Amino acid sequence: MNKGLFGFFLLFTALFAGAFYYTNIIQTPFISALNNIKSNYHASTEFIQDQIEKHFFQARHIEELKNKLKKYENSELVMQQLNSEIDSFFTENNSSLKVDSKVELVRTLSYQKFGDLNRLWLEVNDFNTSRVYGLVYKKYVAGIVVSHEQRALALLNRDIKSSYSVYIGEESAPGIAHGNSTKYLVVKFIPAWYHIKKGDEVITSGLDEIFFKGLKVGRVLSVTFSQGYQNAIIEPYYKANKPNYFHMIKKVK
Repeated sequence: MNKGLFGFFLLFTALFAGAFYYTNIIQTPFISALNNIKSNYHASTEFIQDQIEKHFFQARHIEELKNKLKKYENSELVMQQLNSEIDSFFTENNSSLKVDSKVELVRTLSYQKFGDLNRLWLEVNDFNTSRVYGLVYKKYVAGIVVSHEQRALALLNRDIKSSYSVYIGEESAPGIAHGNSTKYLVVKFIPAWYHIKKGDEVITSGLDEIFFKGLKVGRVLSVTFSQGYQNAIIEPYYKANKPNYFHMIKKVK
């Protein structure tokens, strides 16, 4: 390469660099192309990283669920063994009592109507439409299950048609709990001679054969008298906002 050609090349390079630095017309396409490359690169790396994290998170979550399922299965076997031992004890002592309860995990399908959070359609196997069932969330009473249009419909605690028998306080004052379309429950028909007070715990009595005796419902907030009976306002323990699964008591005894 002679000196003239080399000098021309240097001059052209300098002019192009200057024009590129000072002229937006030339800069814009190059910068735009580089930005697209950088954007695609970052998007690709973030996608790959997210997929890796999701994979390991799901693997850990699945492992945790498997371990929990093993514990639940073990607990169920222990309870079945206890059930068998109690039945044997009753048989040996010529007792007519038997423990033959049945609880089933059921899944919610949808709300019955939009805007009504107290009624849910449930997916239930072998549903007897002539019965009323107890509904439990974890260890707390959540409501009852009735038949509607030949399907299982959950009436949660706050629903005005959800009712079941309960005991209140240390004296086991009997009453009927039901919803009143607010966040609290009402227990009615409590005999006036029982002494109940704010803070007393409310549990299921089991006398209606909907729930076992002793399941937790809530605590007393206030007590009033009306027509020879006492009425109590109850703050329920069950307050779940994402009701995906419940346990349904299909058989008490």
